[in-house]
Amino acid sequence: MKSLALPSGTVLRRTALILLCAFAFTGCSTVKGWFTSKDKEDAKKANEPAELTEFTPSATVSRLWSVKAGKGEKRLGARQGPVAADGRVYAAAVEGGVHAFDLQTGKSVWHYVPKRQDKDKKDKDIRLSGGPGVGDGLVVVGSLKGDVIALDAATGTEKWRARVPNEVIAAPAIGQGLVFVRSNDGRISAFDATNGERRWFWNRELPTLTVRGNDAPTLGPGFVFVGNDDGTVTALAMADGRPIWDQTVAQPDGRSELERMADVDGSPALDGTTLYVTSFKKQTMALDAPSGRPIWAHDNGGPGRVGMASDRVVVSDPAGTVWALDKNSGSALWSQPVLARRNLTSAAVQGDYAVVGDYDGYLHWLRLSDGSLAARERTGGDPLRASPVVVDGILLVEDTDGEINAYRVDSAPATAKN
Repeated sequence: MKSLALPSGTVLRRTALILLCAFAFTGCSTVKGWFTSKDKEDAKKANEPAELTEFTPSATVSRLWSVKAGKGEKRLGARQGPVAADGRVYAAAVEGGVHAFDLQTGKSVWHYVPKRQDKDKKDKDIRLSGGPGVGDGLVVVGSLKGDVIALDAATGTEKWRARVPNEVIAAPAIGQGLVFVRSNDGRISAFDATNGERRWFWNRELPTLTVRGNDAPTLGPGFVFVGNDDGTVTALAMADGRPIWDQTVAQPDGRSELERMADVDGSPALDGTTLYVTSFKKQTMALDAPSGRPIWAHDNGGPGRVGMASDRVVVSDPAGTVWALDKNSGSALWSQPVLARRNLTSAAVQGDYAVVGDYDGYLHWLRLSDGSLAARERTGGDPLRASPVVVDGILLVEDTDGEINAYRVDSAPATAKN
C-alpha cells in the first residue's frame, strides 16, 4: 500500500490562504478567474431539464375531456391519481373531496366532501391525500391525518371510517372482503370491507432517509405484495398479514444515507404468476410470485410503477431515461434519453405506445417497438407526478393542481409538434 505524503507546514499555510481568499475575499487575485461565468453556465445547463425537440408525429392524440377534482397536492409528493372501474373514473384532491366521473364523457356522477366530526368544533373538511382505491363496490381514500374513509362506489354515500397512525399518500387496495391501507410509517393495515373493523396490521422499519412517496400494495390470490423503502418487496398472507417471503430488489449500499436510498415505491405489477418490481436504485426485477424466487434482474429502473405490455415492461429512471426490458429475460430492448432530467412519471402502456408525463405538464408517447417519439400533448402548466393509467384504451392523468385529462391515441399521421 502506498503511503500518503503529508504537505509541509508552508504548503498547508499557502493552501489555507488560498481557501481564505476564495471564500472570504471574493476579489482576491489568487483565485480570480478560476471559475469563469462560462463554467457556471455550463454547470447550470448540465443540470437543467432537456429541451423538447421537434419531431414528426406518427400518432394522433385526442383529448376526450378535462375536469377539475379540486385543489391538488402541489408539492406534497403524494402522486395522487385517478382510478377507473365499471365505466367510471374516481378521483380525489387534497381539498375538494372525492368525485365520480363518466369514463367516456367526463360528466360528473357524484361528489363527496368529507367533514371532520369534532365534538366541540364545527365540521372541517378533511385533506385527502391517498387514493382513491376501488373494488368490491367501494371507493376508499386516505388523508394526511390518517383517516380512512370508505364510500359506496355507486352513490358516493359514506359507509364507514377508520384510522391509521400516520398519513396515507398511497391508494388503498381492495379485494376479497378486505381493504389494505399503506400508511407512511411503513405499516400495512387490513380492514373489513363491510364495517371497517381492523383485522390485522404489519410493520416494516423505515430507513433513515427515503424517497418521498409510496404506492398501493398489489393483490394476488391469497397474497398482498408490498414494495418497501429499504429496497425489498414482501409477500404477506392476505388472511392474517403473516410474511411469506421477502426479496431484495436493490441493495441499499453507499457511503451516505442519500446514496443508500433504494426505495421500491411503485406498486408491484403482477402478470400471471410473475411479479415485476423496480426501485430508485435503478434495479428492475422479475420474481416468481408464489415463492419470491428471482427470475431475472436488470440494472435499470426507477422509483415508480412498471408499465406492462404483452412482451416487455417499461420503466423510467431517476435521470429521465425510459427503458423497455424484455419480459422473459430482462434484456434491454431500447432506451430513450431525450427526456433527461424532466422528472418523469412512471410509464403507462396505451396500445402500441408507452406514455410518460413530466414536470412541465407534457405527456410523451413513445413507440413500444423502438422508443421513438410518436406524439406529445400538454395537459396544462402544472407538473405531472402521478402515474398515468389506461382503462378501456383511454389514458387518464391528474396533475398537481387536481386537473384530470383523458386521451385516446391512434396511429394516423399528425402534424409536427414542438
